[in-house]
Amino acid sequence: MADDCFAHPRLAAIYDPLDPDRRDLDAYLRMAEEFRARRVLDIGCGTGVFALLLADRGIEVIGIDPALASIDVARAKPDSERVRWICGDAAGLPPLQVDLATMTANVAQAITDPDAWQQTLRGAHEALRPGGHLIFETRDPARRAWEEWTRERSYRVTEIPGVGTVEYWVELIEVSGPLVTFRQIYVFAADGQVLTSDSTLRFREREEVERDLVTHGYMVEEVRDAPDRPGREFVFVARRQ
Repeated sequence: MADDCFAHPRLAAIYDPLDPDRRDLDAYLRMAEEFRARRVLDIGCGTGVFALLLADRGIEVIGIDPALASIDVARAKPDSERVRWICGDAAGLPPLQVDLATMTANVAQAITDPDAWQQTLRGAHEALRPGGHLIFETRDPARRAWEEWTRERSYRVTEIPGVGTVEYWVELIEVSGPLVTFRQIYVFAADGQVLTSDSTLRFREREEVERDLVTHGYMVEEVRDAPDRPGREFVFVARRQ
């Protein structure tokens, strides 16, 4: 199931205004061009920001996400009809033959269940044409990113048209091995409603991810640095053999 920040209609509606800087997607757009992708599967597409950027470039896009509220936000955006939207996950994809499959931002880490992770890699592999690529990012556990997930570092107030003022911050809940749980808090000034969303991310070691990819029929071509977080993330570039 999707976290409330994606699945709750009121939170899904403010997801983009609260995080408008998506320069992290620039590297993925460049890789789509690098691999001459004409058809892309965007796994965990959320509110459709990346899928629509691809569609703007004339690429055929399938966006899939388990959160219906986020899919509804994506479908309401201009030119959304150029993307095929699916509410679901990569384990239940229809037959596809894409050039590129992507998991941007926290998508790969949000798949915390080991079986679900294996099913995701398997589903992406089946959707790719032979020689197609899977690209995704995951934070380097050694950098301990969760130590920065505090109210002091994350607190902000955002004025959102049609919504009003929203206060937002993050609190760390628990670190248990590779699993890190945190809470996002939203306060709506218009009516005083307070909503929270608890999320857990799995911090996988590079060797673990490479092993999983090879097991599912990929060749790891490269592990790149994330331009927006240099030295803090692994960006895996894997090819279906």
